[in-house]
Amino acid sequence: MSEIFETLDQLPPDPILGVTAAFRADNSPLKVDLGVGVYRDDSGRTPILDAVRQAEATLVAEQQTKAYVGPAGNQEFNERITALALGPVAQQERERLAVIQTVGGCGALRVGAELIRAARPDAVVHVSDPTWANHQPLLGSSGLALESYPYYDARSRGVDFDRMVGRLSELPAGSVVLIHACCHNPTGADLSPEQWGVLAELLPRRGLVPFVDLAYQGFGEDLQADVAGLRLLAGCVPELLLAVSCSKNFGMYRERTGALAVLATSRARAAAVASHQARTARRMYSMPPDHGAAVVSRVLGDPGLRREWEADLTAMVARMRSLRSMLAARLEAASPGKDFSWLERQVGMFSLLGLDPAAIARLRDERHVYVPPDGRMNVAGLNENNVDYVAESIAALLS
Repeated sequence: MSEIFETLDQLPPDPILGVTAAFRADNSPLKVDLGVGVYRDDSGRTPILDAVRQAEATLVAEQQTKAYVGPAGNQEFNERITALALGPVAQQERERLAVIQTVGGCGALRVGAELIRAARPDAVVHVSDPTWANHQPLLGSSGLALESYPYYDARSRGVDFDRMVGRLSELPAGSVVLIHACCHNPTGADLSPEQWGVLAELLPRRGLVPFVDLAYQGFGEDLQADVAGLRLLAGCVPELLLAVSCSKNFGMYRERTGALAVLATSRARAAAVASHQARTARRMYSMPPDHGAAVVSRVLGDPGLRREWEADLTAMVARMRSLRSMLAARLEAASPGKDFSWLERQVGMFSLLGLDPAAIARLRDERHVYVPPDGRMNVAGLNENNVDYVAESIAALLS
């Protein structure tokens, strides 16, 4: 009798999730996990924010049904999360917007890719080099062709903007450009306001379609500064896709809470897009889960909860900045003559260590410090108890 799965071989572990599994299997008391992309507090926990806990308690007490919410999801959430991201643009262009709640930011990226493929199967999506490890699998599995554009300068540890603009200027009209709104993953190197201004002129002039990934609003500078470039872009282009995740800034990781907002050229186009969003969701997962979206909507809609959430978010950002400064100082002390100021210039949770695969393996095997194969470090995995050990471990490999 033939087996249906007999042709399948076991796949290698996911490059990021595999690091987490290896970390858990390590019995060393020295081990440090700098790989998994979650925020952690000083005790190493990923906390439930107080505003989220309060909203959940009220929601559970008041909820009367578990009936489906429909393929488009929680409409109140859709409106509030879009307003958080786009600000005045969401109100000014509301008739041109089609928004659907998705299964996390990953779901938003994939639904967006499926939407692009339905509209223009020959479209090419251009992603930054480097980019988040799951971007290409999520987008490419839809059948869309993918290419890359230069983004990061390993020497300066900043954005290689001249090369980026040079490449984008060569793309044919109709090309899709995936852009990180803030806290670039994995580099931590963000576009400046002036550079966003250049993109806001270049993309519409060349007929390029931005697909903006907003996974870390409020994790870089603040809730407004982190989306200033996105809002500028949204006010200048005829079409834009926006994938939003609530995992980091609301701590809603396992609730898989996200949205895909599409800015179309007209009200009629937006209605057509909305119909295809709903059909795509229906064919992939039918309906999104409601709990996370209902919680986020309540936090954003209640002035007291929102103030509390914003204060917690501000505290998390301050902690990550402090950790960056602390690590830079420790590395400079352990490696005299070397400059680590780039750690303080970069923002968000991630930075690239600049280590080759052999050094990353040694960091894991000899020092029990875990990072993904590309050397991406999550600074939120640091704390006062391990930062000295991590700095010494990294410095030993850089010497």
